Amino acid sequence: MDLQAEFSKRPSRARALEIAAYIGDSPARFAQLIGLVLTGDDTVSKYASWLISHCMQANPQLVRPHIGALIKNLEKPKLSGSVVRSTVKALAETDIPPDLQGHALQHCFDFLLDPKTEVAIQVHAMQTIFNISKNEPDLLRELQMVIEEGMPHGTAGYRARGKRILKGIGKVLGN
Repeated sequence: MDLQAEFSKRPSRARALEIAAYIGDSPARFAQLIGLVLTGDDTVSKYASWLISHCMQANPQLVRPHIGALIKNLEKPKLSGSVVRSTVKALAETDIPPDLQGHALQHCFDFLLDPKTEVAIQVHAMQTIFNISKNEPDLLRELQMVIEEGMPHGTAGYRARGKRILKGIGKVLGN
């Protein structure tokens, strides 16, 4: 299957699920998908990134070897919001290797603190920071402060995830 051609136009949800089934548990096919996210034109990378979460539902381990490249990709200027959203969601749903956690935290705090960032990106950033920081009380307190500052003017989605994360922080810190 030519993934580049599949993503040159918007695939239907049904077609996306067929492509995800084609990728299955194949590391080589998933690597090809990641390659399109990292190097494809805007349309291709946007639709390819949308498929990452579909593939991760059945085979979450496939993304692990690509975490470093996905984090580095977040440094690109003018990266499509859908690519950022899919990447940060993948970070929230996987264990990030210790040597990459600092970079992931920096990007996620940047997204969380920027009021122009899409809410979906912010909520996945919150989750990623929380997951990484469970053994770092100072980082949890910083996350708690940022979320609390954003709650009064946050959207319903921001507030819902914020409440859940704040509850988790309270349990970890024993508050």
